[in-house]
Amino acid sequence: MTQNITINPITRLEGHGKIEIFLDSKGEVEDAYWQVVELRGFERFCIGRPVEELPRITPNICGVCPSPHNMASTKAVDDVYSVEPTPAAKLVRQLHYNAFYVEDHYIHFFFLSAPDFVVGPDADPAERNILGVISKVGLEIGKKVIDTRKRCRDIIRLIGSKPPHPEGGLPGGVPRGITEEERKWIKQTADDTVEFAQFALKLFKDVVLANKKYLDLILSDAYKLNVYDMGLVDANNKVNFYEGKLRVVDPQGNQYALFDPRDYTGYIGEWVEPWTYIRLTHLRKLGWNGLIEGDKTSLYRVGPLARLNAADGMATPLAQKEYEEMYNTLGGKPSHHTLAFHWARLIEALQAAEDMQQIANNPLLTSKDIRNMNLRLKKVGIGCVEAARGTLIHHYETNDRGLVTKVNLIVATQHNAAPICVSVKKAAKGFVKGPEVKEGLLNMVEMAFRPYDPCLACATHILPGEIPLAIHIRDKDRNIIRTLTKP
Repeated sequence: MTQNITINPITRLEGHGKIEIFLDSKGEVEDAYWQVVELRGFERFCIGRPVEELPRITPNICGVCPSPHNMASTKAVDDVYSVEPTPAAKLVRQLHYNAFYVEDHYIHFFFLSAPDFVVGPDADPAERNILGVISKVGLEIGKKVIDTRKRCRDIIRLIGSKPPHPEGGLPGGVPRGITEEERKWIKQTADDTVEFAQFALKLFKDVVLANKKYLDLILSDAYKLNVYDMGLVDANNKVNFYEGKLRVVDPQGNQYALFDPRDYTGYIGEWVEPWTYIRLTHLRKLGWNGLIEGDKTSLYRVGPLARLNAADGMATPLAQKEYEEMYNTLGGKPSHHTLAFHWARLIEALQAAEDMQQIANNPLLTSKDIRNMNLRLKKVGIGCVEAARGTLIHHYETNDRGLVTKVNLIVATQHNAAPICVSVKKAAKGFVKGPEVKEGLLNMVEMAFRPYDPCLACATHILPGEIPLAIHIRDKDRNIIRTLTKP
């Protein structure tokens, strides 16, 4: 008789979900599902609004990653109006975005993932949290984390009016520029942030990599997934968070595709399954081949490790050195070790900090030419950025008056949803043996999704007037005896 283990709610992520693990009669894992059952409706209630309002509306999708929605939306509105921001406006946007990258990557590393490594994957759950991390690394380090995030959020507040849901997007530019007085503290913040980014990487090496048990865990097959990787790259195929082309590499690291985000529909397919509200994605030209890895997969990952796999290197010198060290340690490029997402995340925070330094020192930053008003409505616009969690696409269509008629959002957690399912199943098979399983081992199953830093509020949508989730009622042997759907 089949038995099942439910992890509900799953912890240390944005949103609400659960994991169902099904065991066979021998107590071995037969199957496992990562399910998302919450629902947001932004694609629907943006319809009918003036398109220039969307950079102020869509950041409310999520309080954890509002800046990427603001930035992707602003770029989509630029495209709707066939306008490019002025060089100074672009610098201001990139300053905002790099500040977001730093503070968001650190909230994930120190608050969500560090408890598994600094405190320990099988530690008492009451201690496996940020307070447990601070007790291990010291109060002063905790203060540095808080101070770094606060100062980066002060930059976001300056540019976008407020950090939680910024409102700084205008077609062709930004609503305010940077003064020379403001440049001074921005530059000091950038310098200090680079220093802290190097410290955070050293902490990771000292606490995680120097511990053979943890390094073996990172390199274990239970946390390895062979799929494609995707991320934005610049003209030199270096990691870029704000703009560029989307590059896809196959599981061996060979380039599979390089395309303008405006052409995403020719490369990215969306897929619906009845057991989750998240629309899954796959490589359209390969077709949907199911939840599998390896040579026949059509799945791909996005996010920190995927971006580094898809690129030929980092865009800043200090981050490039760390990039090379990471791949040397992991046995070469590409790396499919899921827990290495945490390492890649810290390297990206260093690149963002270095880029903040360069922008702060750019004389153009304080130019008053911050708006290009040469607006020409073309009624379709697509904006793409690399959210901290991975590739984010906003696709808008309007009528002749600029009122929205269609919105399609493809967020990082949608790209990663299918790989997360496979990752969770592999971890369950690796650590769950029998129905009586210690909490620490179940946490190690959860550790398979945490590296992706999933944002479930961003990833769940609804088609107009339909509920895509069917409710299956099963008997004790998992046979479906009744299915409930909306009439």
